[in-house]
Amino acid sequence: MQLPRIVVAGNGQLGQMLQQAGAPMQLEVQPIHPIGETLVELRDDDVISVEIEHWPDNPVGNQLKGHANFRNASALHAVIDRQRQKSLLDRLDVPTAPWVALDSNAQDLGVALAALGDAAVVKARMGGYDGRGQWRWRSGDEVLAEWDGHCIAEAMIPFSHEVSLVGARNAAGEKVFYPLTRNWHQDGILRASITNLDRSEAQQQAAESWLGRIMDDQAYIGVMAMECFVVDGKLLVNELAPRVHNSGHWSQEGATISQFELHLRALADLPLIQPELRGEALMYNLLGRDWKNEWLGVTGLHVHWYGKEIRPGRKVGHANIVRPTRAQLIESLQQLRPLVDAGEEQVIDWCLEQLG
Repeated sequence: MQLPRIVVAGNGQLGQMLQQAGAPMQLEVQPIHPIGETLVELRDDDVISVEIEHWPDNPVGNQLKGHANFRNASALHAVIDRQRQKSLLDRLDVPTAPWVALDSNAQDLGVALAALGDAAVVKARMGGYDGRGQWRWRSGDEVLAEWDGHCIAEAMIPFSHEVSLVGARNAAGEKVFYPLTRNWHQDGILRASITNLDRSEAQQQAAESWLGRIMDDQAYIGVMAMECFVVDGKLLVNELAPRVHNSGHWSQEGATISQFELHLRALADLPLIQPELRGEALMYNLLGRDWKNEWLGVTGLHVHWYGKEIRPGRKVGHANIVRPTRAQLIESLQQLRPLVDAGEEQVIDWCLEQLG
């Protein structure tokens, strides 16, 4: 059977890790930066996927989107605009935080914000991630003119913690899911993820039902992630990501099939089977720092380095730790803690608190 080449729009770490996942299956994966003036060489049987959701109009980007095998155009259109994304969730009866579009043609912005209560989060409709393009608003605060027509607002949710679900769907509509993963964000940036933690079967079933409904509605092929707030034991969907996701990186060593391999299997129409856990796993993002060779002495720790220029707050790599038992995972974290830089102990301490 001749396998297609998977072309990934984007040339960052996700494309790099998709390449690594494709190599053992002899599946060619070619990341291509979707911004450029000179057209790239594409084959008729290429399958085009993405590692980033949106890019401006340009010759290369339009060439990729215009290919006959560009996957998930409908889902990308729905998700890249937060107003369209929230409307999709509402239409499919997927619970999400109360929200409004900030558009003065509809009503005064201050009135719209006040309808959400005393506090809200204002989010740019397009772009913005890792905490960018977001503002906190409280009753009495200034309403910025720049929000008009370009933002939505969501009610501030008093959640206890955040979780995400990563799942995959193939062209036949078959779906598989990983366990819910608990996440910790700092300044809007994901710092750590722990999988299979105090798993609630009711939450897992609800999340799988919602994500499955979304993927079916969009005839989605590949991996999609869904981030949720946990409020009084119930889930509210926060955001969708139509691609492999940072909170699923633990699956590289923590599952029999990683999210990257699952994505490629779905796109190449290879068998889609349920991944099994290899033990207790977590992922720790490396931000704006180098890593130390001593980390490789920590039992069960695997470093994934992206080869990026180091800048403050930039994701330059991640470390996965996988051990057979929770007690052993705690031991590895305690082994790692003295090796991290000052200020990063709080990430390790959060992980230890969750596992304890």
